Amino acid sequence: MEHNQMWKYTLQAAKIGFGSALAMYLAKSFGLQYAASAGSITLLTILTTKWETVKLSLFRIVTFAIAVLIAWSTIFLFSSDWFAYGCFLMLMTLICDSIGWRSALSVNAVIGMHFLETMDFSFAAVANELYLLLIGISIATVLNLFSNNRHRKQDILNWMKDSEKRLRTILLHLADYLSEQEMTVDVWQELRDLEKELQHYISEANEYRGNTFQSHPSYYIDYFEMRWQQCCVLSNLHMEMRKIRQMPEDAGEIAAYIRNTADYVLEKNVPTEQLQQLDAVFARMRKREPITSPDEFENRAFIFHILIDMREFLEYKRKFVEQLDEEQRRRYWNS
Repeated sequence: MEHNQMWKYTLQAAKIGFGSALAMYLAKSFGLQYAASAGSITLLTILTTKWETVKLSLFRIVTFAIAVLIAWSTIFLFSSDWFAYGCFLMLMTLICDSIGWRSALSVNAVIGMHFLETMDFSFAAVANELYLLLIGISIATVLNLFSNNRHRKQDILNWMKDSEKRLRTILLHLADYLSEQEMTVDVWQELRDLEKELQHYISEANEYRGNTFQSHPSYYIDYFEMRWQQCCVLSNLHMEMRKIRQMPEDAGEIAAYIRNTADYVLEKNVPTEQLQQLDAVFARMRKREPITSPDEFENRAFIFHILIDMREFLEYKRKFVEQLDEEQRRRYWNS
């Protein structure tokens, strides 16, 4: 496990332990019933990012009143406690799902259980539950302000550079294959490994965005998604290459183009020139002598498929660049 990842998990565990204990201590100090529930609320709320913590806290406060009303209705409507609790949970689930607040359900389930046990809906009992909720979410919100964003951002920047380096290496291997050079690496495995890691990077970039109150980190998510799409294109391209029975004379020109393109797999490169060069390759291919055999037809079709895949590879980067706003260009490309 990487050092920064270990630090991330350690920090999360420390926040959960300290925050839950502090919430329980404060609840007991205030003489609240079910003090341990304040710790559970803190735990459930800390297991989110900064943005999610703020939204989840608001959801739980809003749905608290709904939970109290439904608990009162079901408990006094049905004589069976287990049936009443089941109806309470069913109604709360339907309400939370209908407004997209399923994450607020767990805490409300605990609140409903407390009311079921005491059958007490006095002002003091309702206030007790509200104070437990406020203590739990307040501590979680404060603790989630402390996150390892500086190290996380550096990890993301390192992953971006590593992705570019590995994509470039894969392109060069594909060019070697077209040049009929001896292959000493498993390109399939390289592609599978990179696809898997890019999915992980997307997840980490999403978490990083959720732990900052600025909107610009969506750039990192878009970047890794673009690289993942390019990686999928290279998998298709490699598959097309493996179908060629005998390398045609055009293969050398395509290999040279791929090698040239590999030098521009960079974050800030706009692939305009590479797309223009590809158009020129297409034009020269169309001027080739007429096909005289089925094998030649098949091989030339595969070559055109490779060129189409290369266009798709570059188009993903072009679209990524085009969708950047001025703030993203200034922040990421002018530094």
